[in-house]
Amino acid sequence: MEQQRRPDDAAGTPAPPADFQAALDSLATVRSRPEIVLEHIPAPQRLAPWSHAVGARVAEPGEIAGEDEVEIASGRFIVLFDPAGHEAWDGTTRCVGYVSAVTDETMVDDQMFSEVAWSWLTEALVDHDAGHHSVGGTVTRTASTRFGDIAGPEHSVDVEIRASWTASDTDLDRHLTAWLEVLGNAAGLPPPGVHLISRASGGSGS
Repeated sequence: MEQQRRPDDAAGTPAPPADFQAALDSLATVRSRPEIVLEHIPAPQRLAPWSHAVGARVAEPGEIAGEDEVEIASGRFIVLFDPAGHEAWDGTTRCVGYVSAVTDETMVDDQMFSEVAWSWLTEALVDHDAGHHSVGGTVTRTASTRFGDIAGPEHSVDVEIRASWTASDTDLDRHLTAWLEVLGNAAGLPPPGVHLISRASGGSGS
């Protein structure tokens, strides 16, 4: 993967630190499930000497045959690296994740939903053996009602999950895989290997 450098690094084109390169090499091994599309996106250039970012999205077919796909969830996974260490991170490598997804409108009334959504991350990091510490973030639910001539469902609920944590090693494939699991949960994807039934279809798949 191509690493992102600050503009003032471009002239000298220094080799990336070995630990950062190892982290990028591990990210390059990640293969997402078919419903999730990964892409390179610009990384923030002023938060750390070295950075890298991956975008992800989940889409499903439109309600009418031939319509464009409808994006139901999207996310970003950003790696910030400071070889000198960062006091606030308590380490050299900080992972930053963001997920936005359309969810079931009944979820907005579930007082436990935020705790459950946050547990998606903490449990995924443990399950994938992604060594980490200093984790923090927010879960936000937003209910919307559309009026007049505006496309989309009359009522919808969006959930946003923002989090950051310090990686204890350079095996960032485990961290990205954990974050993609959070994205899949937020999008309502079934377990891997199970056919995803379109929300637009309103019926059972075959």
